[in-house]
Amino acid sequence: CLYIFCFLNLSTNTLLGMGAFTAVTAYWFATRPKALKPPCDLRMQSVELPGGEFARRGAVLNGGPLLSHFYEDAKTMYECFHRGLRESKNGPCLGSRKPKQPYEWLSYSEVIERAEHLGSAFLHKGHSKDRDPYIGIFSQNRPEWTISELACYTYSLISVPLYDTLGTEAIGYILEKACISTVVCDVPEKAKLLLDCVSGRQHTVKTLILIENFDADLVSRAQQCGIDIVSLKDTEVNKPRIPPQPDDLAIICFTSGTTGNPKGAMLTHRNVVSNSSAFIYPSCPIGPQDVHISYLPLAHMFERVVQGLILVHGARIGYFQGDIRTLMDDLMTLKPTVFPVVPRLLNRMFDKANSPLKRRILEFAFRRKENEMKSGIMRRDSVWDKIIFKKVQASVGGHVRMMLTGAAPISATVLTFLRAALGCQFYEGYGQTECTAGSTTTLPGDWTAGHVGAPLPCNDIKLVDVAEMNYYATKGEGEVCVRGPNVFKGYLKDPEKTKEALDEDGWVHTGDIGRWLPNGTLQIVDRKKHIFKLAQGEYIAPEKIENIYIRSEAVAQTFVHGDSLQACLVAIIVPDPDFLPGWAKKRGIEGSYEELCKNKVKTDLPSAFSSLPHFSESCMHWCIWV
Repeated sequence: CLYIFCFLNLSTNTLLGMGAFTAVTAYWFATRPKALKPPCDLRMQSVELPGGEFARRGAVLNGGPLLSHFYEDAKTMYECFHRGLRESKNGPCLGSRKPKQPYEWLSYSEVIERAEHLGSAFLHKGHSKDRDPYIGIFSQNRPEWTISELACYTYSLISVPLYDTLGTEAIGYILEKACISTVVCDVPEKAKLLLDCVSGRQHTVKTLILIENFDADLVSRAQQCGIDIVSLKDTEVNKPRIPPQPDDLAIICFTSGTTGNPKGAMLTHRNVVSNSSAFIYPSCPIGPQDVHISYLPLAHMFERVVQGLILVHGARIGYFQGDIRTLMDDLMTLKPTVFPVVPRLLNRMFDKANSPLKRRILEFAFRRKENEMKSGIMRRDSVWDKIIFKKVQASVGGHVRMMLTGAAPISATVLTFLRAALGCQFYEGYGQTECTAGSTTTLPGDWTAGHVGAPLPCNDIKLVDVAEMNYYATKGEGEVCVRGPNVFKGYLKDPEKTKEALDEDGWVHTGDIGRWLPNGTLQIVDRKKHIFKLAQGEYIAPEKIENIYIRSEAVAQTFVHGDSLQACLVAIIVPDPDFLPGWAKKRGIEGSYEELCKNKVKTDLPSAFSSLPHFSESCMHWCIWV
């Protein structure tokens, strides 16, 4: 009663003030940032399996079996696409654009129709599941790439991606190894490269299907090699579909490797579907409203798995124009919500944002957001986002809510900063082609860096002893081995290499050295058999040196080589095409990227550099003694 009496005697202004305070407090509680609910206890993200092999399984499975598929109606890549058709209600599927133009979209049903036309043409050329099943795809990322792949899946054929960085010798080897008779090419230049590969030698290629227009000279040259050239527009036949089974081969993905000929990893529909399904979490759902930008090479499995994840949910894929220099313009136009990246691009973003003039302000804002991240909160609507990080977020379109990085190591400093600056769910994965793409990933809610996450739900991981390097599984260290539905079936027509990579129990040996952290996540710490002695007896780990040089904004690629009979190393450095011309111009050196790399301006180089780089006349790289 006393409380009621006191309350009734308060002035109107006081009561209004108390009401306003209560309303503001209630609004804050209702709208305050909340931590993302993780799929498991982040303090123990993997559990050891019984059996004494020190194998571990992702805790997200909660003791259940490994994941081979997420949806009952999507067990093959063919079924995944048709599920996307239903989920999107025949919404937009694949988009492309011309310079300074908006994106134009093909619907799911239009993509399926075009894939059936092309796949029927493959059958007309004599291809079938049991006879001549391999179809080459030699193209830049574009809708026709995905249409060609779906054409293969629709008729139980097998796609074999080709890419020009392999070089003519390796491409010729792949054509011969897989006995490829039909190749889909995007532009005449690639068709000419293929003709160079087969000219003057025995080959199996019979047909080149070109996406872009071509001239009579190309047709004449192809005929001299016994090859027909036809236009993709002319493949307008239709035959009944022949859908694949989960254990049918889907892709032969040739890995470039560092020595010898490329190896063709044989991947089934089950491999690809299980790997894509392993990235599906209820806490970060994907739906028809999502947009993915495709610019990472479709010839590599990272991009293919991401696309599988997008298409099964009926979302959209927009392709970049084909020039990495216009990627930012494509991002601004497309405004993607899903954005896979590689460390090289992240390093550029970090270097641009972290300029000396902005460093103090950025550091202050970053620390504020980092504190939220440690509590599991990831957002882009804080005061720091609106004042400091708005430009960084706008540079990737302003709508990105999910990012995934892999393919190479990423600095913990760079990853943590960009997680804070971009304010989106940002995952780091680890894997290789032999595991389809990924074998681990960081989990929703775990925004710490310095590890590659827990085993994916589609595979187990164990570490095995590497005694010569003093790594032992009993100490939670050793070579990373992976087993599960995502592990490949072996290398095409290469039983010896298959036996080296895949043991009798189905474990693929990655050659990477890992360490289990206390929270059940994996840290990659070394590379097996990738150390050697120089002539003076000094041990060298070349990959560690490469990772230092690659952090320079001037460097696009680097390769460090050594010989135990020599006292020094040699590094081949590929200059960054965006950085080099500007760097040279500031120093009064004129010339295009090609001219600079070919050493046409060697005499104009400052004398301080004359003893360091030696520019090669035959290829675009610098050779540096380390």
